[in-house]
Amino acid sequence: MAVVVLSACQAPQDESSADNLKIWYKKEAKSWMREALPIGNGYMGAMVFGGVERERIQFNEESLWVGGPGEWEAYNGGNREDAHKYLPQVRNLLSKGELEKAHALANKELTGIIKRNNNHEFWEGFGAFQAFGDIYIAVENTADISEYQRELDISDAIARVTYADGDIHHKRTYFANYPSKVLVFKLENDAPQGQDYTIELTTPHKKVSYSPSGSELILNGVLENNGMAFGARLHLETKGGDIGFDENKIKVTASNAITLKLVAGTDYLNNYPIYKGKDYKAENLAAMKKAKEMSFQELLEEHLSDYHELFQRVDLSLEATHIASLPTDERLKAYEKGQEDPSLEALYFQYGRYLLISSSRPGTMPANLQGKWNDKTAPPWASDYHMNINEQMIYWPAELTNLSECHQPLIDYMESLIAPGQKSAASFFDADGWIVNTMNNPFGFTAPGWDFPWGFFPGGAGWLSQHAWEHYEFTQNKEYLKEQGFPIMKEAALFWLDYLMDDGQGYLVSAPSYSPEHGGISEGASMDLQIVWDLFTNCIEACEVLGIEDDFKQEVMASKSRLFPPQIGRWGQLQEWKEDVDDPENKHRHISHLFALHPGKQITLDGTPDLAQAAKKSLNARGDQGTGWSLGWKINFWSRLREGNRAHKLIRRLLKTTTDEGFEMLTGGGTYSNMLCAHPPFQLDGNMGATAGIAEMLVQSHDGRITLLPALPDAWKSGSVKGLKARGNFEVDITWKDGKLVEANITSKSGNSCYVKYRDKTLRLGLLKGETFTVGYDMELNLGSDSTND
Repeated sequence: MAVVVLSACQAPQDESSADNLKIWYKKEAKSWMREALPIGNGYMGAMVFGGVERERIQFNEESLWVGGPGEWEAYNGGNREDAHKYLPQVRNLLSKGELEKAHALANKELTGIIKRNNNHEFWEGFGAFQAFGDIYIAVENTADISEYQRELDISDAIARVTYADGDIHHKRTYFANYPSKVLVFKLENDAPQGQDYTIELTTPHKKVSYSPSGSELILNGVLENNGMAFGARLHLETKGGDIGFDENKIKVTASNAITLKLVAGTDYLNNYPIYKGKDYKAENLAAMKKAKEMSFQELLEEHLSDYHELFQRVDLSLEATHIASLPTDERLKAYEKGQEDPSLEALYFQYGRYLLISSSRPGTMPANLQGKWNDKTAPPWASDYHMNINEQMIYWPAELTNLSECHQPLIDYMESLIAPGQKSAASFFDADGWIVNTMNNPFGFTAPGWDFPWGFFPGGAGWLSQHAWEHYEFTQNKEYLKEQGFPIMKEAALFWLDYLMDDGQGYLVSAPSYSPEHGGISEGASMDLQIVWDLFTNCIEACEVLGIEDDFKQEVMASKSRLFPPQIGRWGQLQEWKEDVDDPENKHRHISHLFALHPGKQITLDGTPDLAQAAKKSLNARGDQGTGWSLGWKINFWSRLREGNRAHKLIRRLLKTTTDEGFEMLTGGGTYSNMLCAHPPFQLDGNMGATAGIAEMLVQSHDGRITLLPALPDAWKSGSVKGLKARGNFEVDITWKDGKLVEANITSKSGNSCYVKYRDKTLRLGLLKGETFTVGYDMELNLGSDSTND
């Protein structure tokens, strides 16, 4: 007999799985991409190698970019002022079915401008995120090295290295402190006379100078490409021994411990259209002054207190198997060979949360394609803000996994794109509102890219606006919605109100349009219309929340009712274009026409079952291969379809080990031994997509209900999760055993009512702010659809 307990109480504390959250190895890293371990404080990122004789710490500062307005006078944000004059001609060709001619004209006249120079690997004018520099630390060791271990403890956000050199024991500690904006590294040894260290600070950039100041080494430089000024300060503290400076080196003799504190910055300022003005020297000086006044232990305690407040909100416990004790690289290989390891999947989930916390904090720029980690001056895809799925995917876990604060940098950045995006909308489409296309840099490049189809995606702003709405949905912060969220959404909607056109049959379509990075020009790529449906729906809901009744709301409602709806094609698929031309043999990594299934809410299993089955047909046709981020998206699709075993199969595929650092688009996706996701090469989006997908397997709330364990796979027979978020500002804790729900605690953070669903039963809850509702079970939920606690 099922037992239902209806009571308001405090949620019980689950046993923490923090002890299992270590990534560790028995050898030092050789490869930056595959083996080094990331730390970050949002402003800066660093990759730690753990070298015995020569340690390498490669570091970045978020705003160091070549390109932009400082590079060449005709930059103009990539805009062609009169490009919109060609739009009617393109549309006319489309209406006549002359698709090739329409594409040729659009590709000639509607593309953005860059300064082309084949002698450079990056796109001049657009630029690229830059590696800042390296710290090398040489240590005199013998060949008698033993007991080596290198680890990243993601429960504390601390990297460590320990080893023995004969009778001498070495210990190293690395962390990135957000409140004090400093990276901290401590190297210790117990040699009776101490040991000698040589610290070298380097940068790949040429126009630089080094100067000592007390116990600091100061680097200042200017990028040759665009004149961006940058600099860093490296402070040294030593336990015993003497120090000396030699150009870019610091030499320490006979010391038992050295502590390095690093700050860095540039003169970049996000003030359109200049993008300069920060006094980075003064900011570096102030940050270092604060860091020097604090001991290593004080900085560590400040870091732990700050980090734990975010990270410890969520705990996921899945069963551990015998391979859980293996070093991570060996554990991944055993997993790839078929070993079950649910706790590895929980570790991967928490690693995604760690990476988001480390690369996106209030006051910082948003995470880019590689978060805040990059060792190149010409990185793949410029390590930019890719707005046709990648940037959005990076932030999918933010609200779901209780990290709303980490979402704020993206929302602030979106707000800064309105002004340049308005110029691009007017230049290319003679439209109001703002747009951003596929590729975006910190200098307001919101124009289409310089080749189609990949470069055309004015839907980027509409998709980003979903994040502005979701931030409200999960936090219920009406002041934020009024002052920031809704203005972003409204400006994006204004563009689509202008851009949509009548197709001659009474429907509104987007023309021209391309399904992102796939296929030819269309008079209505499905993803465009699904994004617009989502944007218009959210704008209407926002107006209702804010009590707005005006012409804008009425126009949005009228236009939404005329949008060309999703179509089921000739082989039962969800059509990717208005035209029924989908190829069932095509395995392309982009599955953009399923946006309405995820992250959208237009297609749901219960609300639109025929469309959901058509989406499933398309998803099956595309297959289970793909790049890392594509696999991550597929996990979310199958979660929304409530097929947990299929979603889990994709998790296993994503965790397949790879050493590929190339550009294989179909089968290259996987995981490096440091658990970073391979596009390939490394991109942050795959990690984050999978993290969001795992959360979606456990809790969903996109359809107006909080659904518990909607896609629980057989592999996760028993487990618990604490602290996941649901829309309406609810926290959800769940325990399950033998594949069945044991107990769920639903805590209302804003005092809203909600519907809670498990399997085919639904319960309506009315909760006060801060109240927790606990439902206990012997076997399974046994509540009627009209059950309520009101």
